[in-house]
Amino acid sequence: MSGLILKLSPKERVLINGAVIENGDRRSRIAILTPGANILRLRDAIHPESAKTPVKRVCYTVQLVLSGDADKDEARYPLLRNIEELSQVFVDADSRKHLDIASHALVQDDHYRCLKALRSLLPREERLLAASH
Repeated sequence: MSGLILKLSPKERVLINGAVIENGDRRSRIAILTPGANILRLRDAIHPESAKTPVKRVCYTVQLVLSGDADKDEARYPLLRNIEELSQVFVDADSRKHLDIASHALVQDDHYRCLKALRSLLPREERLLAASH
């Protein structure tokens, strides 16, 4: 049976269907078997005040879908548009690969994979923004 596998570090927190759950003192592995459960690792969460750059804003929106605070169907096309806009800036082959993964994952309602692909662009965005100042 397939599902989402969460590997949690000691004391790591995760948001599942609106409830914050904290792992115990040891590493653990949890299989989420319920399709459509809203799950977000809090270590990956971007705080709303921190979502000030283009990539962070797109990640934040995906995060809202994962937490259940945004409807996935309503968010899909704006997110696809945002990913397309990012592809106008991130033109190197590796960044394009991550953007392709993000858009395909989004179409397949695999928001975890989408967020992971987008988060890989955060260091690149930081470098681009630092170079422009």
